[in-house]
Parts: sequence; C-alpha cells; structure tokens
Amino acid sequence: MIKNDLFLKALNNETVERPPVWMMRQAGRYLPEFLAIKEKYDFFTRCKTPELASEITVQPIRIIKPDAAILFSDILVIPQAMGIDVELQDNIGPILPNPIRSAADVDKVFIPDINDTLGYVMDAIDMTKEMLNNEVPLIGFAGSPWTIFCYAVEGKGSKSFDKAKGFCFSNPIAAHQLLQKITDTTILYLKEKVKHGVNAVQIFDSWGGMLSPADYTEFSWQYINQIVEALAEETKVIVFGKGCWFALNDMAKSKASALGVDWTCSPRNARYLTGGKITLQGNFDPSRLLSPIPVIKKMVHEMIDEFGKDNYIVNLGHGILPNIPVDHAKAFVEAVKEYK
Repeated sequence: MIKNDLFLKALNNETVERPPVWMMRQAGRYLPEFLAIKEKYDFFTRCKTPELASEITVQPIRIIKPDAAILFSDILVIPQAMGIDVELQDNIGPILPNPIRSAADVDKVFIPDINDTLGYVMDAIDMTKEMLNNEVPLIGFAGSPWTIFCYAVEGKGSKSFDKAKGFCFSNPIAAHQLLQKITDTTILYLKEKVKHGVNAVQIFDSWGGMLSPADYTEFSWQYINQIVEALAEETKVIVFGKGCWFALNDMAKSKASALGVDWTCSPRNARYLTGGKITLQGNFDPSRLLSPIPVIKKMVHEMIDEFGKDNYIVNLGHGILPNIPVDHAKAFVEAVKEYK
C-alpha cells in the first residue's frame, strides 16, 4: 500500500483534506543535486542508466517533498526505439539528423520490441519503486503521438512546426501511418510500465496547441484517445495538452482519469469546459515561481480555492524552469500542504 495516496485518491474522485501536489519536470534542471549528475553524464546516459534515472527521480521526493514522483526519462526515447536517430545538444535541445519527410521514410520506421529497446526504462522503474519504498506513487509518461511526430518530421524544436503540419496536409496518408506507428508503440511502452509498477501514466501533448481544433481532432486527439482506451482498464491516465483548452470538452468525455490545464485557461473555464466532474491538474504559470515566496503561497491558495480542493491535483501549467530557486519550488509544495 502507498503510504501517501492523496494523488491516487484525487484520480479516483475521492474526497480529500487537501489536494495532492507534484510538478512537471520536478526531477531535474532546477536542483543542484541534479546538476551535479548532469556535469558527469550526458543526457541519454542519464536516461539509459537505471541507477542514474532512479536517483534523479527520487531527488525531488527527498528535497521538495511532493505527493508523487515522476520517472526521469524523455519523450524522445520512443522515436529512438523506432529506429529514428535522436541527439540532444546542450543549449539547443533535441536534434533528429534524419527527419521523416516522405512515405518511404515512414516505411522505414518500425514498431519495436519494447523490452529489447526500452528495457532500461523498466529497470529504472524497478529501482525507483524500491527506492521510494511505497512512500508516494510513481507516474510513468509518454509524449503524445502528435508531439513525437512533430520532432520526427521537423528534425528539431520549432516555434510553429510548419514542416510537421505541412507533411500532414500535403501527405495525410503517410502522416497517419506514422502517427499510428507511434501510437501502437506508445501503448506497448506504457502497458509495460504499468506491469513494472507505475501507479498512473501521463500523456504530454506539448505541441497540440499548434493545431486548429479540427486538425487537433484528426492529427492528435484521436491517437491520444486510442492510448487512453488501451490503458484505462489497467491504470489511471492523465492527459495534458499545452494550449489545448479548446479540446477539454472532448477530452472530458474520454476514459481519462484527469486532464492537465495550462495557465492560459482559468480554473472556472476549465471546470465549465469539462462539465465540472473530472479531476483537473494544473495550472500555475511556471514563471510565477520567480515571484516572492509570500506571493507564491497566496496565489497557490487562491488557485486551490478556484479549482476546489476535490477532483484536483495541484501542478504547474508546464514544466518547471531551470532558473527557479529551490526554496521557491519548496514554497509551492508547502503552500498546498498548508491549505485549509
């Protein structure tokens, strides 16, 4: 039994004394302990070495004490496993040197044997579960098929992902084939994570907000929903789409247990768009963690008041920024624990 099960209670729509709290990207770049590991090992070495990944996952549980851990990994381990080269360059971000630009390129992409290609992630889950010793739940995650597709076609990060969108609109058959391959791989990957003991999974649709509502339905949501349908019987699924407030109504009709909300959508609108019943997660602007600590605490309490303490998980509206002082991250978590 998990000793602190607040997070799981919120996903089960149970009444709680206070909402649970964790932070996207809490395992990583703002922590000095993480930076010490980063100096010694490159990014994918950290991801692919279970001892390092598990240590990084547990660091924030020791230091800022949130109510859930999220496995340290990266969404781009999926395309790597599918035969797409991925490099991570410091201060630049991910680079995919051979981007997918044609139907022939899509044909070369394969659905891998998960244990063969991503067994190191499962080993990291096993080690992390042992280190957590049932103190808090562990979250596994994956990128949405559309978000993975964006990187695979664009070849790098982008402000607009015009090449990815252009490929969808000029070559929709090949685009849908690639999206389906990513979806099938992601389902296998997340199911394997559940077998190894993660207590919930989150799907990150970082670039869904780049699409119009109609295109979002066609090129993103239908594939996310396949993943939700495949996993819902086995675990709790959280869907987070950055900039996707327009899809919250459709998302709320799915089998997802919770929906993430970014800071551009007010708590009131999020509750309205989702029918007021599904658990919501979010939506503190990560930049707001640069505010003075008393302001952070006041804003967190106001945010909880607006969402309501039940059917709610306190989180940021996107990942924590590298320049956030650790004391401010702690204050964010403490503010939730002090809520009455």
